[in-house]
Amino acid sequence: MTGHLRLQPLRHRRRVDRARSAQRGFTLIELMVTIAVVAILLGIALPSFTDSTLGSKLRTQANDLVAGAVLARSEAIKRNQTVTLCASSNGTSCTGSWSDGWIVISSGGTVIMKHPAAATGFLISSAQTSLAFQPTGVGATAASLVVCRATPSVGSQERVVTVSATGRASVTKTSNASCS
Repeated sequence: MTGHLRLQPLRHRRRVDRARSAQRGFTLIELMVTIAVVAILLGIALPSFTDSTLGSKLRTQANDLVAGAVLARSEAIKRNQTVTLCASSNGTSCTGSWSDGWIVISSGGTVIMKHPAAATGFLISSAQTSLAFQPTGVGATAASLVVCRATPSVGSQERVVTVSATGRASVTKTSNASCS
């Protein structure tokens, strides 16, 4: 019986066909449904992510201001002289607005710390352009600075940095959107 072709049983061929069909992958409908679900989830998550990122950037700007106030207060006590936290556009003298940057400077004219301008798209506003701390650590006046998103006006988050008359600095999260 050499030279004869041996036929495989029908059962064996059916098993091979089923195994091959199970390995074909996704159908077009399954792929479209998966893409639609992913698109819906991204549509829900993206605004929340943007809001979270905005909050983080605002928090960073506000905390930098608080750190500057704390440094100015501690340096006033350490040096036993008046130290000022002020808006500075040039990094050497008290000129400009808070959004241009700020410095901590001693009454002798020594710049203790320089901070660059606010991040692009952020605005820092206040009625006061400087905060002086006495050698006792007490602030000369109470002040509040508002940190908010200037452009684009996405979200209504803002941070208010408050420096009390005793020289203590704190940050409050608000949604007044009163930055101008």
